[in-house]
Amino acid sequence: MKRAITGLLAAMITTASPLAASAAEKAVSIVLVHGAFVDASGWQAVHDILSAKGYEVLAVQNPTVTLKGDVEATRQVIARAKKPVVLVGHSYGGAVITEAGNLPKVQSLVYLAAYAPQAGESVFDIATAPTPGEDKAPLLPPSDNFLLCDSEKFPTSFAADVDPKTARFMADAQVPWGLGAVQTKITAPAWKDKPTYFMVTTKDHMIPPSQQRANAARAKAKVVEIDSSHAVMLSHPQEVADFIAGVAAQTN
Repeated sequence: MKRAITGLLAAMITTASPLAASAAEKAVSIVLVHGAFVDASGWQAVHDILSAKGYEVLAVQNPTVTLKGDVEATRQVIARAKKPVVLVGHSYGGAVITEAGNLPKVQSLVYLAAYAPQAGESVFDIATAPTPGEDKAPLLPPSDNFLLCDSEKFPTSFAADVDPKTARFMADAQVPWGLGAVQTKITAPAWKDKPTYFMVTTKDHMIPPSQQRANAARAKAKVVEIDSSHAVMLSHPQEVADFIAGVAAQTN
């Protein structure tokens, strides 16, 4: 799978001269949007790699209470960015960038192990669709209009290839996910009008790979696949950073 990533990145980079790639690095900001049950600290390794390459990198702290609130938080960070934006969403963060990415400042969308709903569709609609033979997120029943993952199953479902101590901490430090975020339907998907890229995680036990592929296909996204758990930004930060940088290098 790493070979597939390398091939796509090579294709991206060879579409522009070295001078053009360098200009793109200086002219593009990257905004990172986390998903459910975690916070923006999970982006630290990816942030550091991209920052070292010369990008302005900003991370959104989503409350994950309502989709509207998360979209507004993301739009505020986009407004702070100094340059045109490559907008990146992981997991539920894909739904956020789908709704927030219509701003003219956003040049491209990057989905990592993510939901990319269409108009009139919610994360709930995708997550509850049948996917025979594939695991789904081990969610507990809603409590006070919030969801959590089963903490005993979280490490193997969300972060099986992450350091076990880190995965255990993530399970114990979960951020509750509001039903107002899960059940709200998308109104105008940005992927209809923006160049879109998708990294499918083939060992994902939170969002089935078949759903990721289907979401990517209808968004007409350029796709790479990687042998990773759902927590790809933690287990494969270099590959994720290279994928995002490849998109940024061909973004005007």
